Amino acid sequence: MSLRQKIRYFLLACSGSACFLVGMAFAGESKQPEGSKTSEQARWLASAKHVTILRDKWGIPHVFGKTDADAVFGLLYAQAEDDFNRIELNYIIAMGRLAEVEGEAAIWRDLRMKLYIQPAAMQVKFQQSPPWLKKLMVSFADGLNYYLYKHPEVKPKLIAHFEPWMALTFSEGSIGGDIEEINLNNLEKFYGSGSSSLIAQNDNGFDAEPRGSNGFAIAPKLTSNGHALLLINPHTSFYFRPEVHMVSQQGLNAYGAVTWGQFFVYQGFNQHLGWMHTSGGGDVIDEYLETITEKNGQFFYQYENEERAVIMRPITLPYKTASGMASKTINAYFTHHGPIIRAQDGKWISIRMMEEPLKALMQSYGRTKTKDYQDFYRIMQLRTNSSNNTVYADDKGNIAYFHGNFIPKRDPRFDWRKPVDGSIAATEWRGMHEVKDTIHLLNPQKGWIQNTNNWPFTVSGAVGAPDSNSPLQQDYPHYMWTLPENARGIHALRVLEGAQNLSIDRLIAKAYDSYLTAFEPLIPALLQAYAMSEDNKLKSDLAEQVACLQSWDLRFAIDSVPTSLAIYWAQDMVKNSAEKARAADIPVLNYIRDQISPQERLDSLQRAIQKLNDDFGSWKTPWGNINRFQRISGDIQQQYDDNKASYPVAFTSANWGSLAAFGMSAQQKTKRIYGDRGNSFVAAVEFGPHLKAKSILAGGNSGNPLSKHFDDQAEMYSKGEFKEVLFYPADIKKNLEKEYHPGE
Repeated sequence: MSLRQKIRYFLLACSGSACFLVGMAFAGESKQPEGSKTSEQARWLASAKHVTILRDKWGIPHVFGKTDADAVFGLLYAQAEDDFNRIELNYIIAMGRLAEVEGEAAIWRDLRMKLYIQPAAMQVKFQQSPPWLKKLMVSFADGLNYYLYKHPEVKPKLIAHFEPWMALTFSEGSIGGDIEEINLNNLEKFYGSGSSSLIAQNDNGFDAEPRGSNGFAIAPKLTSNGHALLLINPHTSFYFRPEVHMVSQQGLNAYGAVTWGQFFVYQGFNQHLGWMHTSGGGDVIDEYLETITEKNGQFFYQYENEERAVIMRPITLPYKTASGMASKTINAYFTHHGPIIRAQDGKWISIRMMEEPLKALMQSYGRTKTKDYQDFYRIMQLRTNSSNNTVYADDKGNIAYFHGNFIPKRDPRFDWRKPVDGSIAATEWRGMHEVKDTIHLLNPQKGWIQNTNNWPFTVSGAVGAPDSNSPLQQDYPHYMWTLPENARGIHALRVLEGAQNLSIDRLIAKAYDSYLTAFEPLIPALLQAYAMSEDNKLKSDLAEQVACLQSWDLRFAIDSVPTSLAIYWAQDMVKNSAEKARAADIPVLNYIRDQISPQERLDSLQRAIQKLNDDFGSWKTPWGNINRFQRISGDIQQQYDDNKASYPVAFTSANWGSLAAFGMSAQQKTKRIYGDRGNSFVAAVEFGPHLKAKSILAGGNSGNPLSKHFDDQAEMYSKGEFKEVLFYPADIKKNLEKEYHPGE
């Protein structure tokens, strides 16, 4: 038996910390016995012959394969052509190996992943997979490995050879998975030196752009052509997902956004139906207060009338140094609830979340091949879409909404928003809620559905409205929803209420409506503060600016001066109130609306005026001169330059109620605001006998600055202009740029 065969056998046979180290060595191994490599190469060549990639005029890959596995092979090959760097980084992060590339500062992020992701366990799950899914995972690895084989000039940072099981480490698709709820500062404090060395989040006066999305579904009775419509509008970091199309002779025909390195369309549609995910469903993660005692160097935790041994697992964290590689071993602790992630008030805190990578991958891929509502509902019953809601529409005229999917049953007497007592059986999960028992809605009489990461009780009508079709809050346990109403939700209700005769273009127009609902209470409060002030000099100094805001229609525009003034004023209030709002456990926008004093509002306005004057020479600077789209490099961490070309953008951060979101979450080193999060891939789809759709992507489909598809959609994106989706072969051929087999 060869060394590699012995390692593989060991991985399948073992579990726990001992095989973790071997598994990590196996994951990074790039050399293979010659016979194995020859066998692999033969498989690659055979797959490539069955795949045709059609690149349209936008560089979008339309991958046609004989089988689903062939389509997966071609999709991963095409993704690697567009941005191998992002693919590799996603799997480096997913496997907890970032410190091996970026150094010791990343070890706590790696530890967080390794609390859950172990190569040995993933190998076992791969072997337990149904044959159809195994084929797809093999093709996933083959497509990437064939790309590296055909492009020896590409030098991976770490992963020189992909293995099929790696697909299970990144199986759900969300931009921020459940695991990111574990705070890295707290993790380091508990397992490290006792004080965090992590870099604090940059505070540059601009509230971090929310991670979220908008989804609208419109019933046929409200549309001009009598067909259901779907708006797909994820708000993610830019360039996190490209636009793809994958087709097979086994019924696959999925179009939409794919997260780099995954083999399923995450947000998109097929010829029959479409799905849009919005973040912020039910409560899917719980923390437990563990009562710990120590005896002879062994830790125990209290559970009912017994003491149970805390499980200790050594986890080795390799990291890059200036002189080579080093490593640190952490003794991680676990109770039956899950890993220990921090301490609080003399107790340890464990965390429990979904751990179903195999079923999650089955659900993520399975939904792309569904044909109707019943089929889609059947896939939803796998119940492993843990971090998202789903907005749905199909060619039979159905529209639907699912608030969450993975929802554990719990005792509603407890406040699950806070850590609960881990020493009693009453706080245990009691299985999973069936889909039929979760918050969901099918074909509401109003004819429309919306979600903007807000609560589900306005999904089809306002709370208390006599004609509302939204679910009722009192009908569900409180842990089935976590987020309150937001400014976008209020905005969405207004643009959809009373809508008639909607087309794709009219739906897009509503999704880009320019009104900023968050300022509705803020401007009157400012006017009142100004009127109440007895400081005559202050009132004289601010008279022109207050008049400017008083006459504002609360709509953004490229040439709007009040938009600039209002946003800089509100951001200053946010900056100066964030800490107080956190201490009071009040959303910061609610805090600046209700809690700050009249004088604080006026002081913030003065500072905003000064900043605009300092940065741009005048507070009368139009919004489009400040708010810009720029893409000048293929780096993961984008840099911006006020002296280089950029495009003006009218729409604003989602914080202010802009349905079309455009915000800056990176540290601001420039005077202008350059968006890096918000509208990314956006599509509007009409599900008739002949599917029609339009889409737009931030920048372009390629991560290579030398490609014309790096920024060929940038100007259109900045203006909210869409391109026609090329879904049918005849349309693709008419707009064809390149046709080839992988490897050619």
